[in-house]
Amino acid sequence: MSVMDSEAVPGSAQRRREQRGWCWYDWANSVFPTSVTTVFLSLYLTSVATAAAKADVARNGLNACAGDNSLVNCDISMLGLTFPAGSLWGYLLSVATVVQVVVLPITGAIADRTQNKRMMLAIFAFGGAFTTGLLALVAGQNWQLGVVLFIIGNICFGASIVVYYSFLPEIADADERDRVSTRGWAIGYLGGGTALALHLVIYLGHDAVGLSESAAVRLIFFSSGVWWAVFTLLPLTALRRHQAPEGGERGTAAVTAGFKQLLHTLREAKHFPLTLAFLGAYWIYTDGISTVSQVSAQYGSLELKLPQDSLIVTLLIVQFIAFVGGVLHGVLARRIGAKKTILVSLAFWLLVLVAAYFVQAGQQMQFYGLAVGIGLVLGGTNALSRSLFSQMIPPGREAEYFSLYEVGERSTSWLGPLVFAGVGQATGSFRLAIISLVIFFAVGLVLVALVPVRRAIEAVGNRAPELL
Repeated sequence: MSVMDSEAVPGSAQRRREQRGWCWYDWANSVFPTSVTTVFLSLYLTSVATAAAKADVARNGLNACAGDNSLVNCDISMLGLTFPAGSLWGYLLSVATVVQVVVLPITGAIADRTQNKRMMLAIFAFGGAFTTGLLALVAGQNWQLGVVLFIIGNICFGASIVVYYSFLPEIADADERDRVSTRGWAIGYLGGGTALALHLVIYLGHDAVGLSESAAVRLIFFSSGVWWAVFTLLPLTALRRHQAPEGGERGTAAVTAGFKQLLHTLREAKHFPLTLAFLGAYWIYTDGISTVSQVSAQYGSLELKLPQDSLIVTLLIVQFIAFVGGVLHGVLARRIGAKKTILVSLAFWLLVLVAAYFVQAGQQMQFYGLAVGIGLVLGGTNALSRSLFSQMIPPGREAEYFSLYEVGERSTSWLGPLVFAGVGQATGSFRLAIISLVIFFAVGLVLVALVPVRRAIEAVGNRAPELL
């Protein structure tokens, strides 16, 4: 059925079709943060930068890159700045985050005024997929190309997420959103896990098919772009062209109107303090969630002395169990409400971190059990936060507020890693560092409990669901 034909489908059937199609964008885009950002690009780009630094040293007749500390000793330069090749990825993540903080709010404002958000989703999704595929061209010593492509891809990823989230209030009513959001998040983790499993087959079996390690990784980048683009067709086919309550500007007029709308939203937001209170609580506990995800491999490797293959297995366990966890969170939310389920989930996070402290070094099965615990709450907590926040947004301002949602999440994402690294350095123990992260979940739990979400929903003019 074409999109034009789908307009004739009765409202409830069309809404269900849109909901099913919408969920597939979680599946489509998950390959970027999982296979590209988390697993393969960090080490690959560092190795390309190191090769460039070594070549530069050789040309100058020096040997500063020799030895086991080559990632530390090999310096590279960009835009007049010189730094070790081993620091490239950390700096790149920071720069990419700052760029998103600047770009995403105006993206959301423009999306709320355009009369074709579906087209905006297509532009950003296909743009991100294209630049991800182009990462296959990064080879030899051209790490600068990888830097530029990743920043563009990351912008497209974040912008597409803002537009994608803004569809949720339009395709699901107040009582449907928890189910739709948790289903989408669960499908996203299943998609990310499936793509990663296929990519690990390519990477681990590259010798058997006559590929070098570099060629295998570049094939993974190309296939990731194809994956993202192909599966994006499913939501684009299902989603209709929802009309914005105002706007409709084109070209530069849309950008100008978007800036004006953003300023208006920032001034207007102070009139909804309960929405901002929930948003602040979310920024705190999501920082804890992202930090646990980022440092789990480091904790397993440096503190628990686990081999690399165990860490890979752990990552796959988390991805696939997160699918189950997302579904379970949706079921529980239908029984006790989204807010209560989030509180239960945050309490479970506290138990997971306490368990992480007691995992014994070298015990793979204990670490796998920890991965199961993380997976059960990893997707569901964020999925319900997404749906609950969508209830607290003034109608017609969905993309703008979700841009603040995303920007705030990225703006605070430095605090958790800083606490983990600082405690680890001060105490000499990553066990104490991992347990220090309970503060994010404890504070988040208390703050969410204090937010009267029903009042927050009604304050913006929306109908509150029966269960909260």
